Amino acid sequence: MTEELRPRMRLRSLGAEALSSAELLAVLLSAFPGTGEARALELAGRVISERGGLHGLLRSSVHELIGTAGIGEAKASALLAAAELGKRMVLEPWPRRPVISGPQDVDALLRSRMAHLDRECFVVVLLNMKNTVIASPTVSIGTLSSSLVHPREVFKPAVQAGAAAVILAHNHPSGHVEPSREDREVTKRTVEAGQTLGIGVLDHLIIGEGFFSFKEHGFL
Repeated sequence: MTEELRPRMRLRSLGAEALSSAELLAVLLSAFPGTGEARALELAGRVISERGGLHGLLRSSVHELIGTAGIGEAKASALLAAAELGKRMVLEPWPRRPVISGPQDVDALLRSRMAHLDRECFVVVLLNMKNTVIASPTVSIGTLSSSLVHPREVFKPAVQAGAAAVILAHNHPSGHVEPSREDREVTKRTVEAGQTLGIGVLDHLIIGEGFFSFKEHGFL
């Protein structure tokens, strides 16, 4: 099997949605020692054919899957667990995500996570068009007194998530929330980079004993 046809390579380069059902199952099966990707793809095709597609797979038992040549108990269990996870994901209601209307909402979102840290930690809150939080990844962990962050670290998760805007946040372990010269420079560079990318930087919060909002203080 050529490199570009390997399911794992195709998943890595094209994304999971580009793979067929057999290829997705093959990715699972190839994780087992001794099962190469060509063999895994053959087994996956056999499972789908013999069980009547993915719906048939979901209705199968471990013992029924073991009846498929080349599928032992471990592989059968993994396939059924993956199928069950897919079913539960469809049935599980979407979690209610917070909507950001001001800096107090950002503080409420991040305070329990950041206020107690003994190192400066830089977080980017990713927002959709309605200012609903998509995610809030940590993009940098610094020292006791500084957290150097480059705009590319801020905007990489924003671009990947398709965020319409971001809010920056970092903590001051000292508790003092007045921005340093470095804080202002990082904010300026990030805002400029966001303008180039078309992703707005709505605010930058410093969290400590209380919080400091760059927007509220006219710095944005």
